Amino acid sequence: MKKQPILSIQNLSISFGDNKVIHDISYHLNQNEILGIVGESGSGKSVSSLAILGLLPKKIATINSGNIIYENTNLIKLSSKVFQKIRGRKIAMIFQEPMSSLNPSMSCGKQVEELLIQHTDLNKSDRKARVLNLFEQVKLPHTKRVYNAYPHEISGGQKQRVMIAMAIACNPDILIADEPTTALDVTVQKEIISLLKELQSTTKMSVIFITHDLALISEIANRVLVMYQGNIVEQGTVKQVFNTPQHNYTKALINSRPSLKTRLKVLPTIQDYLNGANTSQIITKEQRKEAHKILYSKAPLLEVIDLEKTYISKAGWLKKPTLFKAVNKINFKLYEGETLGLVGESGCGKSTLGNAILQLDKATAGCILYNGEDITKLSKTDTRKLRKDIQIIFQDPYSSLNPRIPVGEAIMEPMIVHNLYSSNKARKEKVIEILNRVGLSEIHFNRYPHEFSGGQKQRIGIARTIALQPKLIICDESVSALDISVQAQVLNLLNELKASFGFTYIFISHDLAVVKYMSDQLLVMNKGKIEELDDADVIYNTPQKAYTKKLINAIPKGI
Repeated sequence: MKKQPILSIQNLSISFGDNKVIHDISYHLNQNEILGIVGESGSGKSVSSLAILGLLPKKIATINSGNIIYENTNLIKLSSKVFQKIRGRKIAMIFQEPMSSLNPSMSCGKQVEELLIQHTDLNKSDRKARVLNLFEQVKLPHTKRVYNAYPHEISGGQKQRVMIAMAIACNPDILIADEPTTALDVTVQKEIISLLKELQSTTKMSVIFITHDLALISEIANRVLVMYQGNIVEQGTVKQVFNTPQHNYTKALINSRPSLKTRLKVLPTIQDYLNGANTSQIITKEQRKEAHKILYSKAPLLEVIDLEKTYISKAGWLKKPTLFKAVNKINFKLYEGETLGLVGESGCGKSTLGNAILQLDKATAGCILYNGEDITKLSKTDTRKLRKDIQIIFQDPYSSLNPRIPVGEAIMEPMIVHNLYSSNKARKEKVIEILNRVGLSEIHFNRYPHEFSGGQKQRIGIARTIALQPKLIICDESVSALDISVQAQVLNLLNELKASFGFTYIFISHDLAVVKYMSDQLLVMNKGKIEELDDADVIYNTPQKAYTKKLINAIPKGI
């Protein structure tokens, strides 16, 4: 029996000023189905979905043509007042970033209640009971505590569950989930996907699930449509699109993500596929074994011995302070030219460990030997000199760049601090050389951070890091916020720079597929301790600990 569409988008075109961003797209959403919309930043997936809810910025966006039909009503022609009765009640949305979507000055329970006040006639006690019931439905622990908690007092996964509770509060017919798992750990992501599937199955609502990750779509959707530059380039069942993709862009999205089975020398990018370039050279087990034989024959560049970092929490004036060991008896060696992958869920201690190595947050106990010298005992002057040798690439390049300083000057700044090169003229020449090296050019020198895309900003962050010619670079979630194709470009760049300059990396991420691809050895952390430490391929193929198995099982595998 053929399903009836509950929503139909017909020949929709949208412009931002003179720039047409959506080009005459048509698709439908059936009753009781999950439709996946996949594409990278700028593909138009979020813009077209905001149009469904009437949330396009009025002074900027224009719907040039088309219809959006929900239950025989053209949503485009509705007044704002009528739309308010539909939005949240009949069609609801889960946004990408729960922290910026939730009000920091209101408790979580009160925020969900607000929606019930607007769309229902429930009294105060019934509203509270409904919210607590919703929190149970989305599997929040300690529902009464979460009801009274403010957003900053709960975890990222819990905040996303509060957003889901808010979205389903009025039993909507349609739920739009816009990148609801992007910033979450792979295990929490799996939980949220399972939760959405369970809720959809129970309530029979129709879901539009938006993401840039095709493998993730395969875990949740019935049908999928692929968007590229404001066009729908392919649509069909998940099996059709995965097993027999027709468009080169779809093929690129599937293959740009690091494979869990084979290790390619260079990851294919969107442009490689669109240009028909061949990037399928595989690193064999023998080649990897030979490279490791040379790598581990030298003395270690860095040795971490019994490292601990303890934080003291003071809960109140009359309460005794409590101790929390974020890093607990960590031991490992890092060799020159090696990439050590550091993986684990949020709160496992991986970033704390990175900060201790960088001397940004001093260790409580243990020692860190860099070229045989214990850097935990260095003076402030010597620590400052060490900064030249040990650098970091941050997760969010935009917040680590000064918005008021052109990027060329930002890259030049650490050169001046460490007295590199004889003059500003020589420094500028070096910066231009580095910009070219990371895939930018001289014309970018005088531009400001806001003038660049996410991938370009990350390249600037890398340029600023390598400007000091460091020996050891800590990459802290440095590709987690990037589109899959841009991620592939940045990972290729990091490997290329490592080969050219002999860099050593500590690569921190919660994405095990990316870490496995990048790493020689893999260190799995859980609750401040090392769960496993071994060759990356060995850990992935034969994990020893239940925690590691859970991380691996949570990776979206595709079909």
